[in-house]
Amino acid sequence: MREGRNGGKLKTGGNNGGGRPRKLPELSVLLADVLGEQTKEGLTAAEDILRAMYARARKGDTRAAELLLDRAYGKPKQSIDNNITTTEPLVIVRTESSKPNE
Repeated sequence: MREGRNGGKLKTGGNNGGGRPRKLPELSVLLADVLGEQTKEGLTAAEDILRAMYARARKGDTRAAELLLDRAYGKPKQSIDNNITTTEPLVIVRTESSKPNE
């Protein structure tokens, strides 16, 4: 075993802060708890957010409308033309790093 500073032992406090921090709950669990809470109007937080986005979309906010439509119906498919129609040979250019040994 290699011996480091302080005889290979960790100092208490300092950078270690008492050890490894506790593991946080999964993000999906946290979001479900927050978004499932009831608001003053009797709606869940998720319903409240959706209604606010809908109101913004109705007022002309295209980003809010895009987010609502993408979540409801999925993003539109995009086609990509990946056919190469040139007859010229492919040229590969190699660049060297300005720093030695990298």
